[in-house]
Amino acid sequence: MSPTNLAQDPSVLSANSFSAATFDQDVMTTYGRFPIALERGQGCRIWDTEGNEYLDFVAGIATCTLGHAHPALVAAVTAQIQTLHHVSNLYYIPQQGELAHWLNQHSCADRAFFCNSGAEANEGAIKLARKYAHTVLKIEQPVILTASASFHGRTLATITATAQPKYQKNFDPLVPGFEYVPFNDLAALKDVITTLDQNQRRVAAILLEPLQGEGGVRPGQLEYFQGVRQICDDTGILLILDEVQVGIGRTGKLWGYQNLDIEPDIFTLAKGLAGGIPIGALLSKEFCSAFQPGDHASTFGGNPFACAAALAVLKTLGTENLLENSIQRGEQLREGLGAIASQYSHLIAEVRGWGLINGLVLKNEAELTSIEVIKAAMNSGLLLVPAGPKVVRFVPPLIVSETEVKQALQTVQQVFTDIF
Repeated sequence: MSPTNLAQDPSVLSANSFSAATFDQDVMTTYGRFPIALERGQGCRIWDTEGNEYLDFVAGIATCTLGHAHPALVAAVTAQIQTLHHVSNLYYIPQQGELAHWLNQHSCADRAFFCNSGAEANEGAIKLARKYAHTVLKIEQPVILTASASFHGRTLATITATAQPKYQKNFDPLVPGFEYVPFNDLAALKDVITTLDQNQRRVAAILLEPLQGEGGVRPGQLEYFQGVRQICDDTGILLILDEVQVGIGRTGKLWGYQNLDIEPDIFTLAKGLAGGIPIGALLSKEFCSAFQPGDHASTFGGNPFACAAALAVLKTLGTENLLENSIQRGEQLREGLGAIASQYSHLIAEVRGWGLINGLVLKNEAELTSIEVIKAAMNSGLLLVPAGPKVVRFVPPLIVSETEVKQALQTVQQVFTDIF
């Protein structure tokens, strides 16, 4: 349909009533969607178009840091949209400068680049590492190592970096210059680096998640990451950490790397940085900040609107003591899930995580999948998200209360009692 008069076209801007059938006709089927349509939220609660209420322990997949309709975020984006929401990076953007300064002052970074998503932030990190490799390390064909079961995004380069074949199928030829290593296995990492050196292939960077989110909520081991950091110090290899899911206080610390007593050379952010407003960030130390004007860019990256939202989120982390809340509510959640795991030890293998990113790991031999648990919980008013076929992920907003965690645990207990 190509109407000549949009003002008289009844299909334009008339989506007040939801139709799944119409939705599926018009939107590409790139997602396996659960059969509910969400229309409003408040705090850690969310409602669908039928008026059903849910306790939200998905938070846009670890994105809605302050939950839904938080007054600080509402005030910040309202004020900014009324003044200036977007301009080009041809000009100085005060909010972007303020956000970069905050991030650098509160981390090990010296420089920041802003984009729109975690995949873009990781793309930027890959480009930065490659330029550093060419111009400083003098490597003609740089190799970047990533970990098995990792997840770094859906662009062509980041699905190549993502060492999970299910995300790569039918998208070849993939981007060259990546090799994979087991996660939390220092000996294997050293062997791969040695083998590559023997074949005249030099490693320029190692890209890891401090805790693998999509790969099953698998925390990094302290000894492993400290060993990786030492290898990088000894060889000049860059250490890049993907903090897209674990950054901004989700682990109980501002940055995931703080759980491992190391500092990266480069790290990436997105998801929770602006509480659901699209933004990504690539941060680096001064020594490897190799980009020059024209090397990299983003039309929307770091615009006034997104940066104002991010600044509101970061300020609220402090004023509402959300790092401590993440620690306390995370401990409460893991303790409660641990009790359920003990009761259903024939189905549940373990509970693992940091702060408010936690996984309930189902036994491989159990005839039970994460999706089955999630659907049952959803029918009981609790939203959860998978982290693979055998891991149920719990990533509520950082504002979640003791009462809400208790309610979530009661729902999970009831799900296992009633169905399994």
